[in-house]
Amino acid sequence: MKIGALKESYEGEARVSVTPSSAVHLQKLGHEVHVESGAGVRAGFSDAAYEAAGVTVQPNAAALIGAVDVVVKVRAPSEGELRQMRRSQTLISHFWPAQNPDLLELAREQGVTAIAMDMVPRISRAQKMDALSSMANIAGYRAVIEAANNFGRFFTGQVTAAGKVPPAKVLVVGAGVAGLAAIGAAVSLGAQVYAFDVRPEVAEQIESMGAEFVYLDFQDQTQDGAATGGYAAPSSPEFREKQLEKFRELAPDMDIVITTALIPGRDAPKLWTGDMVAAMKNGSVIIDLAAERGGNCDLTVPDERVVTENGVIIIGYTDFPSRMGAQASELYGNNIRHMLTDLTPGKDGIIVQNMEDDVIRGATVTFDGDVTWPPPPPKVQAIAAAKPREKARELTPEEKREKELADFRAQTRSQVTMLVVGAVLMLLVGVFAPASFLSHFIVFVLSVFVGFQVIWNVSHSLHTPLMAITNAISSIIIVGALLQIGSGGWLVVLLAALSVLMAGVNIFGGFLVTRRMLAMFQKS
Repeated sequence: MKIGALKESYEGEARVSVTPSSAVHLQKLGHEVHVESGAGVRAGFSDAAYEAAGVTVQPNAAALIGAVDVVVKVRAPSEGELRQMRRSQTLISHFWPAQNPDLLELAREQGVTAIAMDMVPRISRAQKMDALSSMANIAGYRAVIEAANNFGRFFTGQVTAAGKVPPAKVLVVGAGVAGLAAIGAAVSLGAQVYAFDVRPEVAEQIESMGAEFVYLDFQDQTQDGAATGGYAAPSSPEFREKQLEKFRELAPDMDIVITTALIPGRDAPKLWTGDMVAAMKNGSVIIDLAAERGGNCDLTVPDERVVTENGVIIIGYTDFPSRMGAQASELYGNNIRHMLTDLTPGKDGIIVQNMEDDVIRGATVTFDGDVTWPPPPPKVQAIAAAKPREKARELTPEEKREKELADFRAQTRSQVTMLVVGAVLMLLVGVFAPASFLSHFIVFVLSVFVGFQVIWNVSHSLHTPLMAITNAISSIIIVGALLQIGSGGWLVVLLAALSVLMAGVNIFGGFLVTRRMLAMFQKS
């Protein structure tokens, strides 16, 4: 079939739904790819680049819509674009059916099959088509870049001849895809990062990225991401008050606040109030990624940069992914081509609208003249994060000393037992074995004991390189094999040669494995 990418009509939108590289993949599925002239210019893709990839360039939107079977976009279609489409055509784009009921009804009247990229269910198999996550990842990263651009100091701490610069303190509210991307970017720039989320199970993810999780002393906090499609559930009033109390405590110390709390289809919760803004230092920055739905901050103005009376900068831009147009287009183009891969199971250029498929059914909002939104729950539920392990109670100094003493006593008993058993065995061997054997046996037993004590205290992650280097060192037996090669007997020479070969493999292989394993633990 013919796939066509429209030029985005939304003012300032730099993304495009098909890139030259994704067009090549679509052609491998048997499709013919078209693009409206100038569609990729703002993202850095010229018409010539599309033509070089085998894409047909159409002069305008009307020509493109009239020439193709499937229209793909980034933003939701305008009423004019939708009216130009004919019955049985397929539209793939963001749609936001809950916020655009009139657009949904128009698509039904036009007989258009509309597939909403914002409605892709959050199940494992659909991750490659999850455009919301792709764009949130870029938004989180770009939020940190915008914060750095508006912040008047370094992110990382420095000690110079001219003075000491403390690291910037960054608070990320919400640890979804955007929040984790922001945490990663801020940590890499050297900031001291704190993060909060209503789901306590994400604490391990946050801490593994080098940030500090902000805990609340609230016992009835039970959030399950599976119940809300992988998103955090709305909080209770009691929890919200406790949350705001914690934010008021943190506000005076934070240099940068990045808020990401948003559930698609709902207004953004107000998490950063006017009094918190007033408590922040002059020059502090707030980046509100929920500005499009009203913002998490009371003072956010969508699409504007606001400076408050006390010098706090509040950024309410709603086009963070578009500000990285080339990267965003590549990721979104991959989401589109994966969706079309599922819609083209035979890789023969024929679209199959399989409404029994969880992903296709979940994303389809109009089909065959009917509104199919909202979809039924997917057969495979969204995977919830594992519940956090209960934190062990911290021991008092007295309890720590008692525990250490008990561990020492147990270890001592174990060692004494082993020595006693070893002495008895040595006595028995001494009674029956010749003196020449006994001297070698004593060395062997002591080597085993010392080796055991050394290896027992080595981290499990280092056992493989340790054994590899042990093999290399123990291959000193190659010396004996080399001495035997000069012997006159052919059988002895053959066995000695085989021994040299195997010991050589042990030596070189042992050192090679050790080197490669230890390299895994080195920071680049």
